[in-house]
Amino acid sequence: MKLGLQISNFTWKGRGPMLGENLATIARTAEDVGYDSIWVMDHLFQIPPIGSAHMEMLEAYTALAFIAAHTRTTRLGTMVTGVTYRNPGFLCKQVSTLDVLSGGRAVFGIGAAWFDREHKAYGIPFPPLKERFERLEETIRICKQMWTTKEDGPFQGKHYQFKETLNSPQPLQKPHPPILIGGGGEKKTLKLVAQYANACNVHAYSPEFVAGKFAVLRRHCEAIGRNFDEIERTVILSGLDVGPGGERTGEAVELLGRLAEVGVQAVYSWVSGADKIAPLEAVGRDVIPRVRDL
Repeated sequence: MKLGLQISNFTWKGRGPMLGENLATIARTAEDVGYDSIWVMDHLFQIPPIGSAHMEMLEAYTALAFIAAHTRTTRLGTMVTGVTYRNPGFLCKQVSTLDVLSGGRAVFGIGAAWFDREHKAYGIPFPPLKERFERLEETIRICKQMWTTKEDGPFQGKHYQFKETLNSPQPLQKPHPPILIGGGGEKKTLKLVAQYANACNVHAYSPEFVAGKFAVLRRHCEAIGRNFDEIERTVILSGLDVGPGGERTGEAVELLGRLAEVGVQAVYSWVSGADKIAPLEAVGRDVIPRVRDL
């Protein structure tokens, strides 16, 4: 099992003036202690489960570029990009650029978006759910077309029309950065995973919940003749609280073991008190070595 650090809270000691230094320290520490990947949310305001909208929130791809400059091996991605925020061609260029400048470490996390307050606040259209899923599928198709050097012609979709799908430089990863689709919707999201994705990501509400989602994904794969095992099975965990000095790492290992038993291959989670660094060091010392072979 692989662990990824989700950085979802940027309100740390020193606030804005220290934010860059703190983020760099957290990212370097996560890499040094053995985290496989680092993730940021794609939001414009802080979201309700975590805190007030007035708390600090960094733009995702700018933050990932900054993290890339302070790391060397960790994979980098959004958990997950909201399809509504950017033109698909521009989004593809962002992901491609991140992959090139990071030495081939980008992961293309993508989802249908949900936080309507951000859209209303900034004047970003927030279509009904059905249309957002249509746009999600077209965005993935556009990116896959832009990520091939053999096809840079037009794209004609219901919502997006491109005269050219030229993309230079191409990403370093071939055939393209891994596509991770976030969400557990059984009729649409997991069907799109089966059709297009290299990885899925569902909420780890419980091992039983996760097992049910994987079973649905397997059925979607069987329906189209795709090998279920080609898709990396990942989850987002609401938080990993190992205690200020690692007093609860045993509980974390037990939970991760239960998730591994239902087929989870990677867990992405924020760590309580990550900005204090000691909890990250505890994860690297007492958790990562014990779950690596699960």
